[in-house]
Amino acid sequence: MTLLSVPPQADRRAAAPAPLAPAARLLPALAAVYRAQLARAKVARIPLLFVATFQSLGILVMMRGVVDAGQTSAARSVVAGSSVLVVAFVALNLLAQYFGRLRASGGLDHYGTLPVPAASVVLGAAAAYASFTLPGTVVTAGVGAVMFGLPLGQLWVLLAVVPLAGAALAGLGAACGLLAPRQEIATMLGQLGMSAALLLGVLPVDHLPQPVLWLRDLLPSTYGVEAFARTFTADPDWAMVAADLGVCAGVGVVSLALATWAYRRAVSS
Repeated sequence: MTLLSVPPQADRRAAAPAPLAPAARLLPALAAVYRAQLARAKVARIPLLFVATFQSLGILVMMRGVVDAGQTSAARSVVAGSSVLVVAFVALNLLAQYFGRLRASGGLDHYGTLPVPAASVVLGAAAAYASFTLPGTVVTAGVGAVMFGLPLGQLWVLLAVVPLAGAALAGLGAACGLLAPRQEIATMLGQLGMSAALLLGVLPVDHLPQPVLWLRDLLPSTYGVEAFARTFTADPDWAMVAADLGVCAGVGVVSLALATWAYRRAVSS
Protein backbone atom coordinates (compact mmCIF):
# COMPACT_ATOMS: atom_id res chain seq x y z
CA MET A 1 0.00 0.00 0.00
CA THR A 2 1.34 3.44 -0.96
CA LEU A 3 1.25 6.24 1.61
CA LEU A 4 0.41 9.72 0.39
CA SER A 5 3.15 12.21 1.19
CA VAL A 6 2.38 15.76 2.34
CA PRO A 7 4.60 18.49 0.88
CA PRO A 8 6.79 20.12 3.52
CA GLN A 9 5.42 23.58 2.58
CA ALA A 10 1.82 22.48 3.16
CA ASP A 11 2.76 20.85 6.47
CA ARG A 12 4.38 24.08 7.69
CA ARG A 13 1.35 26.13 6.61
CA ALA A 14 -0.97 23.80 8.51
CA ALA A 15 1.14 23.97 11.66
CA ALA A 16 1.58 27.78 11.59
CA PRO A 17 -0.56 29.53 14.23
CA ALA A 18 -3.26 31.88 13.04
CA PRO A 19 -2.37 35.55 13.41
CA LEU A 20 -3.91 37.38 16.37
CA ALA A 21 -6.48 40.06 15.80
CA PRO A 22 -5.12 43.61 16.00
CA ALA A 23 -5.45 45.33 19.35
CA ALA A 24 -8.44 47.60 19.75
CA ARG A 25 -7.88 51.32 19.61
CA LEU A 26 -8.13 53.36 22.79
CA LEU A 27 -11.42 55.18 22.26
CA PRO A 28 -13.50 52.20 20.99
CA ALA A 29 -12.08 50.01 23.77
CA LEU A 30 -12.78 52.75 26.32
CA ALA A 31 -16.39 53.02 25.14
CA ALA A 32 -16.85 49.24 25.33
CA VAL A 33 -15.44 49.00 28.87
CA TYR A 34 -17.50 52.00 29.94
CA ARG A 35 -20.75 50.48 28.65
CA ALA A 36 -19.98 47.15 30.28
CA GLN A 37 -19.18 48.74 33.65
CA LEU A 38 -22.20 51.02 33.40
CA ALA A 39 -24.50 48.05 32.79
CA ARG A 40 -23.16 46.31 35.90
CA ALA A 41 -23.30 49.49 37.97
CA LYS A 42 -27.00 49.98 37.27
CA VAL A 43 -27.80 47.04 39.50
CA ALA A 44 -24.93 46.90 41.96
CA ARG A 45 -24.04 50.56 42.46
CA ILE A 46 -27.37 52.41 42.65
CA PRO A 47 -28.02 51.27 46.25
CA LEU A 48 -24.51 52.38 47.20
CA LEU A 49 -25.07 55.72 45.49
CA PHE A 50 -28.22 56.13 47.58
CA VAL A 51 -26.12 55.46 50.67
CA ALA A 52 -23.54 58.04 49.57
CA THR A 53 -26.23 60.68 48.99
CA PHE A 54 -28.04 59.88 52.24
CA GLN A 55 -24.72 60.09 54.08
CA SER A 56 -23.98 63.55 52.66
CA LEU A 57 -27.49 64.77 53.46
CA GLY A 58 -27.04 63.53 57.02
CA ILE A 59 -23.80 65.48 57.31
CA LEU A 60 -25.61 68.60 56.07
CA VAL A 61 -28.25 68.19 58.78
CA MET A 62 -25.58 67.64 61.43
CA MET A 63 -23.53 70.66 60.34
CA ARG A 64 -26.67 72.81 60.23
CA GLY A 65 -26.76 72.46 63.99
CA VAL A 66 -23.18 73.74 64.20
CA VAL A 67 -22.95 76.34 61.43
CA ASP A 68 -25.53 79.11 61.34
CA ALA A 69 -27.01 80.12 58.00
CA GLY A 70 -25.61 83.61 58.56
CA GLN A 71 -22.04 82.30 58.54
CA THR A 72 -21.77 82.54 54.78
CA SER A 73 -18.18 81.38 54.33
CA ALA A 74 -18.61 78.35 56.58
CA ALA A 75 -21.95 77.49 54.96
CA ARG A 76 -20.35 77.49 51.51
CA SER A 77 -17.64 75.11 52.68
CA VAL A 78 -20.15 72.75 54.29
CA VAL A 79 -22.45 72.58 51.25
CA ALA A 80 -19.63 72.29 48.70
CA GLY A 81 -17.74 69.73 50.78
CA SER A 82 -20.83 67.59 51.36
CA SER A 83 -21.61 67.64 47.64
CA VAL A 84 -18.12 66.57 46.57
CA LEU A 85 -18.16 63.91 49.30
CA VAL A 86 -20.64 61.94 47.15
CA VAL A 87 -17.97 61.84 44.44
CA ALA A 88 -15.30 60.78 46.93
CA PHE A 89 -17.43 57.95 48.30
CA VAL A 90 -18.05 56.44 44.88
CA ALA A 91 -14.95 57.37 42.85
CA LEU A 92 -12.35 56.88 45.57
CA ASN A 93 -13.76 54.47 48.12
CA LEU A 94 -15.79 52.10 45.93
CA LEU A 95 -13.28 52.06 43.08
CA ALA A 96 -10.45 51.15 45.45
CA GLN A 97 -12.56 48.27 46.75
CA TYR A 98 -13.54 47.19 43.23
CA PHE A 99 -10.00 46.96 41.87
CA GLY A 100 -8.75 45.41 45.11
CA ARG A 101 -11.42 42.70 44.87
CA LEU A 102 -10.75 42.26 41.14
CA ARG A 103 -7.07 41.70 41.78
CA ALA A 104 -7.64 39.35 44.71
CA SER A 105 -10.16 37.21 42.81
CA GLY A 106 -8.06 36.93 39.65
CA GLY A 107 -10.50 39.01 37.62
CA LEU A 108 -7.62 41.08 36.26
CA ASP A 109 -6.46 38.01 34.35
CA HIS A 110 -9.62 38.24 32.23
CA TYR A 111 -8.92 41.87 31.33
CA GLY A 112 -5.28 41.01 30.69
CA THR A 113 -6.25 38.57 27.94
CA LEU A 114 -8.34 41.14 26.09
CA PRO A 115 -6.67 43.02 23.20
CA VAL A 116 -7.49 46.41 24.72
CA PRO A 117 -5.15 49.13 25.96
CA ALA A 118 -4.59 49.25 29.70
CA ALA A 119 -5.72 52.87 29.84
CA SER A 120 -9.14 51.95 28.45
CA VAL A 121 -9.80 49.52 31.32
CA VAL A 122 -8.87 52.06 34.00
CA LEU A 123 -10.56 55.03 32.33
CA GLY A 124 -13.69 53.03 31.46
CA ALA A 125 -14.18 51.79 35.01
CA ALA A 126 -13.42 55.21 36.48
CA ALA A 127 -15.84 56.97 34.12
CA ALA A 128 -18.61 54.47 34.86
CA TYR A 129 -18.27 54.93 38.60
CA ALA A 130 -18.09 58.72 38.31
CA SER A 131 -21.18 58.87 36.07
CA PHE A 132 -23.44 57.77 38.91
CA THR A 133 -22.27 60.53 41.24
CA LEU A 134 -23.82 63.48 39.39
CA PRO A 135 -27.47 62.95 40.49
CA GLY A 136 -26.51 62.51 44.14
CA THR A 137 -24.19 65.52 44.01
CA VAL A 138 -26.89 67.74 42.51
CA VAL A 139 -29.45 66.61 45.11
CA THR A 140 -27.01 67.22 47.95
CA ALA A 141 -26.02 70.66 46.63
CA GLY A 142 -29.62 71.72 46.09
CA VAL A 143 -30.78 70.60 49.53
CA GLY A 144 -27.73 72.17 51.18
CA ALA A 145 -28.18 75.47 49.38
CA VAL A 146 -31.80 75.70 50.52
CA MET A 147 -30.90 74.61 54.05
CA PHE A 148 -28.17 77.24 54.45
CA GLY A 149 -29.82 79.99 52.40
CA LEU A 150 -27.31 79.96 49.53
CA PRO A 151 -28.13 80.86 45.91
CA LEU A 152 -29.05 78.06 43.52
CA GLY A 153 -28.20 79.80 40.26
CA GLN A 154 -24.72 78.33 39.76
CA LEU A 155 -25.37 74.62 40.32
CA TRP A 156 -24.52 74.05 36.66
CA VAL A 157 -20.85 74.30 37.70
CA LEU A 158 -21.23 70.76 39.01
CA LEU A 159 -21.15 69.62 35.37
CA ALA A 160 -17.45 70.54 35.47
CA VAL A 161 -16.70 69.84 39.13
CA VAL A 162 -18.01 66.26 39.16
CA PRO A 163 -16.04 64.85 36.18
CA LEU A 164 -12.80 66.68 37.04
CA ALA A 165 -12.84 65.94 40.76
CA GLY A 166 -14.13 62.47 39.96
CA ALA A 167 -11.23 61.81 37.58
CA ALA A 168 -8.67 62.81 40.19
CA LEU A 169 -10.31 60.74 42.94
CA ALA A 170 -11.06 57.77 40.69
CA GLY A 171 -7.44 57.58 39.59
CA LEU A 172 -6.30 57.54 43.21
CA GLY A 173 -8.92 54.96 44.11
CA ALA A 174 -7.95 52.66 41.25
CA ALA A 175 -4.26 53.03 42.09
CA CYS A 176 -4.93 52.15 45.75
CA GLY A 177 -6.88 49.06 44.74
CA LEU A 178 -4.28 47.90 42.23
CA LEU A 179 -1.18 48.59 44.31
CA ALA A 180 -2.46 47.29 47.65
CA PRO A 181 -0.96 43.86 48.38
CA ARG A 182 -4.24 42.61 49.89
CA GLN A 183 -7.91 43.30 49.32
CA GLU A 184 -8.39 44.36 52.93
CA ILE A 185 -5.68 46.99 52.60
CA ALA A 186 -7.31 48.35 49.45
CA THR A 187 -10.59 48.66 51.34
CA MET A 188 -8.82 50.41 54.22
CA LEU A 189 -7.10 52.88 51.88
CA GLY A 190 -10.40 53.69 50.20
CA GLN A 191 -12.05 54.29 53.57
CA LEU A 192 -9.17 56.47 54.74
CA GLY A 193 -9.33 58.53 51.54
CA MET A 194 -13.07 59.08 51.92
CA SER A 195 -12.61 60.01 55.59
CA ALA A 196 -9.98 62.56 54.58
CA ALA A 197 -12.37 64.03 52.01
CA LEU A 198 -15.03 64.22 54.71
CA LEU A 199 -12.96 65.82 57.44
CA LEU A 200 -10.87 68.13 55.25
CA GLY A 201 -13.59 69.05 52.77
CA VAL A 202 -16.71 69.53 54.88
CA LEU A 203 -15.32 71.28 57.95
CA PRO A 204 -15.09 75.09 57.54
CA VAL A 205 -11.58 76.29 56.77
CA ASP A 206 -11.68 78.88 59.56
CA HIS A 207 -11.95 76.11 62.15
CA LEU A 208 -8.91 74.12 60.99
CA PRO A 209 -5.32 74.53 62.33
CA GLN A 210 -2.53 75.33 59.90
CA PRO A 211 -0.97 71.81 59.73
CA VAL A 212 -4.37 70.40 58.77
CA LEU A 213 -4.74 73.08 56.10
CA TRP A 214 -1.47 71.89 54.57
CA LEU A 215 -2.85 68.37 54.41
CA ARG A 216 -6.04 69.76 52.93
CA ASP A 217 -4.08 71.36 50.09
CA LEU A 218 -2.68 67.93 49.17
CA LEU A 219 -6.14 66.38 48.71
CA PRO A 220 -7.31 66.74 45.08
CA SER A 221 -10.99 66.95 46.03
CA THR A 222 -10.18 70.15 47.95
CA TYR A 223 -9.91 72.08 44.70
CA GLY A 224 -13.27 70.80 43.52
CA VAL A 225 -14.76 71.92 46.84
CA GLU A 226 -13.11 75.34 46.54
CA ALA A 227 -14.26 75.79 42.94
CA PHE A 228 -17.85 74.97 43.83
CA ALA A 229 -17.83 77.03 47.04
CA ARG A 230 -16.69 80.13 45.13
CA THR A 231 -19.85 80.02 43.02
CA PHE A 232 -22.12 80.62 46.05
CA THR A 233 -21.50 84.37 45.81
CA ALA A 234 -23.30 87.16 44.02
CA ASP A 235 -20.28 87.76 41.77
CA PRO A 236 -18.12 84.59 41.56
CA ASP A 237 -14.43 84.91 40.76
CA TRP A 238 -14.52 82.76 37.65
CA ALA A 239 -10.75 83.00 37.15
CA MET A 240 -10.18 81.33 40.53
CA VAL A 241 -12.91 78.80 39.79
CA ALA A 242 -11.17 77.91 36.53
CA ALA A 243 -7.80 77.71 38.32
CA ASP A 244 -9.16 75.28 40.92
CA LEU A 245 -10.76 73.15 38.21
CA GLY A 246 -7.45 73.23 36.32
CA VAL A 247 -5.70 71.77 39.36
CA CYS A 248 -8.34 69.01 39.49
CA ALA A 249 -7.76 68.29 35.81
CA GLY A 250 -3.98 68.16 36.23
CA VAL A 251 -4.17 65.86 39.23
CA GLY A 252 -6.69 63.73 37.35
CA VAL A 253 -4.28 63.20 34.46
CA VAL A 254 -1.47 62.24 36.84
CA SER A 255 -3.60 59.96 39.01
CA LEU A 256 -5.14 58.16 36.04
CA ALA A 257 -1.68 57.68 34.53
CA LEU A 258 -0.56 56.21 37.87
CA ALA A 259 -3.58 53.91 37.90
CA THR A 260 -2.81 52.77 34.33
CA TRP A 261 0.77 51.95 35.32
CA ALA A 262 -0.51 50.11 38.40
CA TYR A 263 -2.90 48.11 36.20
CA ARG A 264 -0.11 47.05 33.84
CA ARG A 265 2.02 46.09 36.82
CA ALA A 266 -0.78 44.05 38.41
CA VAL A 267 -1.60 42.23 35.16
CA SER A 268 2.01 41.35 34.38
CA SER A 269 2.84 40.16 37.90
